[in-house]
Amino acid sequence: MARLAQTAGLTDIQQEILSTVRDFVDKEILPVATELEHRDEYPQQIVDGLKELGLFGLMIPEEYGGLGESLLTYALCVEEIARGWMSVSGIINTHFIVAYMLKQHGTQEQKDHFLPRMAAGDIRGAFSMSEPGLGSDVSAITSKAVKDGDEYVLNGQKMWLTNGGTSSLVAVLVRSDEGHPEGTAPHKSMTTFLVEKEPGFGEVRPGLTIPGKIDKMGYKGVDTTELIMDGLRIPADRVLGGATGRGFYQMMDGVEVGRVNVAARGCGVAQRAFELGVQYAQQRHTFGKPIAQHQAIQFKLAEMATKVEAAHAMMVNAARKKDSGERNDLEAGMAKYLASEYCKEVVEDAFRIHGGYGFSKEYEIERLYREAPMLLIGEGTAEIQKMIIGRRLLEEYRFQG
Repeated sequence: MARLAQTAGLTDIQQEILSTVRDFVDKEILPVATELEHRDEYPQQIVDGLKELGLFGLMIPEEYGGLGESLLTYALCVEEIARGWMSVSGIINTHFIVAYMLKQHGTQEQKDHFLPRMAAGDIRGAFSMSEPGLGSDVSAITSKAVKDGDEYVLNGQKMWLTNGGTSSLVAVLVRSDEGHPEGTAPHKSMTTFLVEKEPGFGEVRPGLTIPGKIDKMGYKGVDTTELIMDGLRIPADRVLGGATGRGFYQMMDGVEVGRVNVAARGCGVAQRAFELGVQYAQQRHTFGKPIAQHQAIQFKLAEMATKVEAAHAMMVNAARKKDSGERNDLEAGMAKYLASEYCKEVVEDAFRIHGGYGFSKEYEIERLYREAPMLLIGEGTAEIQKMIIGRRLLEEYRFQG
């Protein structure tokens, strides 16, 4: 058991789950991750294994066939999986956010219909906020839903769907002006629709097209796609929660837990980079001794380990705060910001320790070097996190002069 990134106060069940996941990562993910990543191949065998472990239902309540575990348990599992291959944690994350949004905001019929099959991993979730022209500015969404009898007709283009192809249920955020007078704040006229579709690419249901995978620098294996709606008809009972105008708040609630997830991924990737760096430093010799005995390398290892430890502590704190029922947007923003920045720095230091070999595709650190940047932009950029943190600090420390 490694000394770093330990979590105090876990129950026997939590420790057992984590031990099982860690074992799975060491045996089933790490040996094949780099090869699959270089081929940009979907890790079907790994996903099937996670399904067998029950990980797709980790936070879904037991009454719907899930394990009913906490956000902390989930985040610690994500940390382990990202240590093996970050793309695999992405396959679970979007599914988990949609399940969380259903659990928190869905109608009883929606929960009964979707959650048992999501817990079993038979329905895979994806969620869609972003569009080609808006990035993190969610209020600028242009995709629209217009009421037509008992249905809504959706039109527009969405961007950056993780699991866009492999998913069978997509939570899509669009503008729905019906019932909202002119001049209503943009975030009060948005609705989340639960869109069922066939997995795959091309026209996956009438009016809905998933064009194909976006070719990315890193974060391969998992499919990232566009989503084009052209006269897509969705029944009114597939509005999340049954009422329009609540979509922005539902999505932000989902993203809040998603940010804890991204922090956990940063922790996992940083841990793996540290492991690779500290191992290599003891194997590689220069000037007659292992490079780990050179002070310059020891300083790097000291900084890397401290960052791994600090990021883990903040991620655990953010998860525990959400689990206790308290607002955690400040803690989640801080954890996501710090863990993603530290992850990039730890990966770069491990890369430098590897010297020229770090540039070779034979060495795992090359893959991590391409994966780490995604965490700086996914689930809200570092700059967006700092805006959220700054606003919340001014709320908490309002000057009373």
